Amino acid sequence: MKHLDFYFSLEPQHARGAIPPSGCHLESSRAALPRRRLTSLPEDSEALRLLRRCLHSLGSRRWPLGGEPTDRKERQQRLGRTAEAAAGADAIVHLGALGSVPRSVSDPIASHAANATGTLMVLEAARREGAYVTAASSSSVYGSVPDLPRTEEQPTRPMSPYAASKLATEGYVLAFGSSYGMATLPFRFFNVYGPRQSAGHVYAAVIPVFIDAALRGDPLPLNGDGLQSRDFTFVDTVTWVLADAVHRKVTSDRPVNLAIGANMTLLDLIAELERLLGRELPIERRPSRVGDVRASQSKPDLLRKLFPEVPVVPFEQGLAATLEWFRSQPGYAG
Repeated sequence: MKHLDFYFSLEPQHARGAIPPSGCHLESSRAALPRRRLTSLPEDSEALRLLRRCLHSLGSRRWPLGGEPTDRKERQQRLGRTAEAAAGADAIVHLGALGSVPRSVSDPIASHAANATGTLMVLEAARREGAYVTAASSSSVYGSVPDLPRTEEQPTRPMSPYAASKLATEGYVLAFGSSYGMATLPFRFFNVYGPRQSAGHVYAAVIPVFIDAALRGDPLPLNGDGLQSRDFTFVDTVTWVLADAVHRKVTSDRPVNLAIGANMTLLDLIAELERLLGRELPIERRPSRVGDVRASQSKPDLLRKLFPEVPVVPFEQGLAATLEWFRSQPGYAG
């Protein structure tokens, strides 16, 4: 049995050097990964359960962010606190970010501080530990590139400060791999969803927002015409890939799309929710949002090459599981 110390950098405070609350980094939990194919891990294994729990925990919390460090002393203090948190880690799964395109449009400096500078500090801490790093970038980096599906060979055209900060995230990950010989792997996440994803804030993702509204009997807030398409990827697929990446120390000299190749419009999403709930759902039409990408779909060839056994959860199955989790929470009548 090989025990790996993971360090989950999840909270945006890492841009300020703070240590996140317990339960979202792996503190001293030392998740056990047997030396065998990860597909043989039981469904309730510590590694997979912890990854699932952590991946969406950020959505349930909002944190005040500082800006960029103003002097060398402050930078060193923040880096020192991040290094202390990462001490002894064999692998770092860096999911920390200040998410949301609209929030980045409102406060681009905060997005840069959390996503770009925060990543730099995590990487520097990892370099000192000799730790493997895998990190989350975003499909938003493709921006206004017209062709679908998205491939890693396509150019990037960020349409928002959030997308630009995520491009910096993956750029730093690749640069540290090249400059310092570190083992690194940047992923481009595509609209991850699933149980525990928060709906209770203004920057929440569309699936929890729609489910929350549907269960409360409120109209579903629909920005634009509803024909925006997304490659919705269930959390179990993402956590499996992350755990396998750490287990096998998978590396890449370019970012890897982490999605299954689906192309689901928001109207398709509403229709599937109506089918699962057995009733028509009212819609509140709203204007399109600045910086939103019109269409997003991955071509997952590189993902399948690196992770040939990646499990694919059909959207209908994943949405049903997410809906069931919401129904089990206090305050929802179902």
